[in-house]
Formats: sequence, C-alpha cells, structure tokens
Amino acid sequence: MHRFLLLAAAARAAAAADPPTKESKMRGAMLGALVADALSLATHYEYDAVKIRKFYGAIDRYYAPGEKTGGETHGVGWGARNFHNGNGNGPAKRAGENTDYGDYTLLVAEHLAGSPASSTFDVASFIPRWQEALGAWRSWICTQTKQTYQQVQRGAPVAQLGGNSNAMAMRSAGMLGYYEREDDLAKAARAAMFTHREASALDGGEFFARVAHRLVHGSATPREAVEAVAADSSAFVRTKVAQALAKVDEATDPASELSREPFVDDLALTSMARLWEVGKSEPIKVGKASPTEGTLPGAVYLIVKYADDLAAAARANAEVGGDSASRAVAIGQTLGAYHGVEGIPDKLGKGALVEWDRAMALLDKMPLLATAAGEL
Repeated sequence: MHRFLLLAAAARAAAAADPPTKESKMRGAMLGALVADALSLATHYEYDAVKIRKFYGAIDRYYAPGEKTGGETHGVGWGARNFHNGNGNGPAKRAGENTDYGDYTLLVAEHLAGSPASSTFDVASFIPRWQEALGAWRSWICTQTKQTYQQVQRGAPVAQLGGNSNAMAMRSAGMLGYYEREDDLAKAARAAMFTHREASALDGGEFFARVAHRLVHGSATPREAVEAVAADSSAFVRTKVAQALAKVDEATDPASELSREPFVDDLALTSMARLWEVGKSEPIKVGKASPTEGTLPGAVYLIVKYADDLAAAARANAEVGGDSASRAVAIGQTLGAYHGVEGIPDKLGKGALVEWDRAMALLDKMPLLATAAGEL
C-alpha cells in the first residue's frame, strides 16, 4: 500500500510538471478570472488594508461580502454598505459567488456560447440578453451600466452607448475560447466594454486580452507577454506598464525599504497613482480604485510579482482591497491563461466556486473548445 501511494504521488508530480495544454489555458483564463473575482467579493470596495488584515488575516478561501465586517465594506465616497446585497432581486451574494465583474464575464461568455462563430462581437445582439440579466442582477450595478441602460431605452444607436468612464470594465476572459486571432479578440474585448468608452479604459481592456492570448498560444512568461504587448500599445499603456514593472523590481529587492514593509503590496499600488479629490468624505486612492490609471499597473504588478502562483496573486489582490474586483478579472484571466485550470487550487475550484460548473459548460460550447469538451 505504501509503495502504491508513493507511485501515485510520483505520477501526480510528473503530471503537474507538464505544461498546460492550450485547451486548459483557455479554460483557465475564464475560470481564473472568476476565482480571483470571487475571492475579492468579501473586501470589494473596502479601502483599508489594515482593517482587512485585522478581520480576515490571509484571504485563502471565499467569504460573503463584508462577512467579517458586519456585512459592509467602506466604499470611499459611497459610505459603508453591502455593495452586493441582491438589489431586491434575491438574497445578497454568498461566499463563492461573483461580483459584477464576474457576472459580466459570465454573461458575455453565455452570449458567445450561444452565437455562431464570428470575427466580431455584435453589441446589438448582446443587448437583449444584457437587459434581461439586469432585471435579475444581484451584484452592484455601476453608474455606467445604469446610464447605458437608460440610453438603450431611449433608442440611442449602439455606436453612441456608454459613458466616458475611465474604469477598466474587463469582460473578455471567456473570449479566449471563441476568438482564435489576437486582433479579433482585441476588438471584441473593446466592444464588450460598450458601457465604458473612455480611451484609457478601452486600451487597458485590450491590453490584457492580448496578453492572455499570447500566453494561451505561446510559451512566454507573464512578464515577457506583458512587455511584448506593451511595446505595441498606446503611450498610456506603455507608461503604466513600465511603472508597474519598476515597482515589482523595487518591492522584490531585499535592499529596498518597500520590500520590508508589512503592507508592501498595498503601498506599492497606492504609490502608482494620485489621490483623487472628488469632494466627498475623503480622497480616493486611485491606485486601489476603478480608474485604469491605477487598475492597470496594479494588476500588472500583482501578475508579475506572483507569476508562479495564481492563488497567491488573487489573495494578495483581495487583501489590498479597494475596487479589487476590477484588478481580479485581469489577474485571474492572465495567470489562468498561463497556468491553465491546473493552476487553480482544489479549495477554490469545483464545489467552492459557485459558477464553476456553469462556466465549464459554457466553455464546452466555445468554437475553439467544443472539440475538446470533456477532456479536462
């Protein structure tokens, strides 16, 4: 019996040493995004990292929104509240469910899974499904989504939909199994962000889609993919990526003061963007908020620093707080595309992530995965 256990352990180790298949990477991109997002649910919009550590310690499992802080988180300018309270459409989100970022990711994947293969993402055909979903939405509904919904009701043309928000509303994780060409994926990623049409937000969403595509279809490391995509991106993206990579180098240098700080990741993220005086109760630390000027370098920092461990990156992200879900989908999508499904620990996977089976079923219907359905 002892010999059998040793042989079984050796077999598992050998399997783990094999690089993930392309199919596993496609699935990992979406499931990684959902896992990282669900892990951020407890602290979504809690901006105090000291408070997060005091109440949660290491966030290594799923929690309900504000589970250890009375069911509320401290959204700067919005006050303490439960941001995922069901909206009157059902119970508040529970541990293992997703924020609005994860819900959008699933909704886009659901639309693509029921659509014939195409090189474009048709916003007009997506809108009826989106309207229906919003009628039962149990997550936070962002201002831009509300505004766009009103525009649709007034009959605004698709090309004129959305608000000029610089929040990086990424929804592309499931697209890796649908679009084979990188340029098609990039265009679709931008189109799916139709509620947000500010340039930096769209550039950020496209950037992470391209990084994930190169990780799925190539052999680059996350840092190599980030650097390669940034080199061909807008000046904004290049500047923010360079800022993030320099901060990773500083935070991992034992000789630096930052590396010895107990809240090193929190300080790293907040140091990469300005304070945002919005005339409310206190300034927002943009490095931890939804604007792409903070979300993009923050996500890149956590992706590169924790490149070898998807779960560690997702935990670190949740422990920083703020609009952690905006970074989570980028982090999970990127590292999921690198490590594949195998990179997701069992305790965060099937049976723990509420939407695991639904996500797998949707991925089975994607054109690039349909022939491989049931292999994983």
